[in-house]
Amino acid sequence: MNKEASHTPNGLENAPDDVKLAVDLIYLLESHQIDIDVALSAIDMVKTDLLNKKGSESTQK
Repeated sequence: MNKEASHTPNGLENAPDDVKLAVDLIYLLESHQIDIDVALSAIDMVKTDLLNKKGSESTQK
């Protein structure tokens, strides 16, 4: 992750990457005052897209 773009609090520098990313995403959503239902819908879309990409990669190997 790019440290300049990260808003991860100092206490998380040794946290796993997925925790750091989750904190950054929460910060982004809260700082832009994104509606909770809009955020959840977008997260579902992102998850579906990533799972599709992951499935594509495993079938190509």
